[in-house]
Amino acid sequence: MDRPAFVLHEHRRPQHHFDLRLEENGVLRSWAVPRGMPVGPSDNRLAVPVPDHAMDHLDYTDADKDVADTGWWEEHDRNERRIVFTLHGRGEPRRYVLVHTGRDWLLRLTKEQPGATS
Repeated sequence: MDRPAFVLHEHRRPQHHFDLRLEENGVLRSWAVPRGMPVGPSDNRLAVPVPDHAMDHLDYTDADKDVADTGWWEEHDRNERRIVFTLHGRGEPRRYVLVHTGRDWLLRLTKEQPGATS
């Protein structure tokens, strides 16, 4: 079974930001994350939807853009207001939620993380 891919691009121009790209239906659905990925469950990061990108952006780099992380992602829950998913990248898996605010999205880490023990 093929797992859907993701890539996190780090852009240095026009202003430093990250792009989160999740594979869906043969394209990379994309959000610009101006302040970077959240580091804790209380961090809300703005995630601005940007146009879908072609699959060749999974490993695309240039003078202003590097791949910060890549791997596969799994969806846990989705409705019209949110998407709960885990990124399986170079480090430990991390579970996030994208919450639709009407115009943009907020990206946050979930309180429950894969492999976490209480």
